[in-house]
Amino acid sequence: MKPRSLTPLLVLFVLSFAGCQSAALQANQEQVQQNQNQIEQMQKEIAELKAQQTYRTPQPLPNSCDRDVLARATRQGGDNYASGDFSKALGYYQDALTACPGNPRAELNLGRAYEALNDRQQALNYYQQAAASGDPTETDAEKEAHTAVDRLGGIAP
Repeated sequence: MKPRSLTPLLVLFVLSFAGCQSAALQANQEQVQQNQNQIEQMQKEIAELKAQQTYRTPQPLPNSCDRDVLARATRQGGDNYASGDFSKALGYYQDALTACPGNPRAELNLGRAYEALNDRQQALNYYQQAAASGDPTETDAEKEAHTAVDRLGGIAP
């Protein structure tokens, strides 16, 4: 008789245990869903922040010069200029001037690129800046800039 009385008790225990597991499983599923919702919300916020970001070219410190960038940009600009891609050369020469503001060689190269693109006024502006630099290490660039200003009929500084 005892085995029969145990059986309903055992069945009740198994059912209550299964019910507990079901409740625990349900709670875990709810937690997973909450975590998934949080992840999706964070992904949306990240996407919104990325969309709001504006990337600006970092401005160099006053009187600073990154000679490596100057050399690399000047070389790449020269390669493009030699191949006739003056617009691309212009971009590299602008990078060179950004790396070393006021560099007469970079200004001279910008003048040449603008002149090749038939923008006489911009070319003249850069030639005049190069001619007026007063940098003792770039006297050749200054002389070439003076010649270009004369050729374009501008007024050399």
